[in-house]
Amino acid sequence: MTVEQDDTKISMSQSIMYFVLSLVINALGNVLTIVTSAHVHPGFLGSAYWTAAQTNLGNALGVNLFWTFLVFGMLVSLLNAALVGKFNLKRILGNLIFMVPFSALIQVFADFFNPLMPEATTWPMITLYIIVNFFGVFCIGIAISIYQRVNLVLHPADDLMQILRFKYCNGNAGVAMWMSYIPPTIMAIVAFFINHKFQNFGLGTVFAFLFQGGITGWGDTHIFPNLKHQRLEVGDN
Repeated sequence: MTVEQDDTKISMSQSIMYFVLSLVINALGNVLTIVTSAHVHPGFLGSAYWTAAQTNLGNALGVNLFWTFLVFGMLVSLLNAALVGKFNLKRILGNLIFMVPFSALIQVFADFFNPLMPEATTWPMITLYIIVNFFGVFCIGIAISIYQRVNLVLHPADDLMQILRFKYCNGNAGVAMWMSYIPPTIMAIVAFFINHKFQNFGLGTVFAFLFQGGITGWGDTHIFPNLKHQRLEVGDN
């Protein structure tokens, strides 16, 4: 069954505005989870689930954040094509269009924040980093909500979540988010076999695992509530 949403069409200029805003919010949120995790005792805080897994695998392979996020993102776009049941070049190019500026913004924000963040060695500082880390996860969830509704181009991981959400999960964002965590779990396991480390997994990762999907669903009705899902197509059952 093809699922489409026709309510309240928005213009291309509005789509681009929402997309750019959500892209920046998402990259910023991801980096906030990465840098706070890096400046607290290793293994304590952690970053968002996909971010943690990709960073782990990138570190294991000796690849910087830009190429890690770009290459593995495009591999996920091929998985999406398999789930939808057709190779849609336009969709895959859209994933690539998303990944290039997103990966670049990740690197830019990481280069900016890393030197500014002191090591958290006291509980007040650790508590502050926990709050910032959770806020980063919140930003990711809200950004996903915005650009999934715009549906102009998507991050491959969020395209995967949207396919699962509307094709297999009856629109439930939380369940779809958990299902979409299977590929990054595989990435983390592969990384562990390479360097025998689980990096960037911790309290923030658990928070993201439990609540990021719910935050995205909440954002659908509370952040730009008049923005409805556009051009929604997830393939045939």
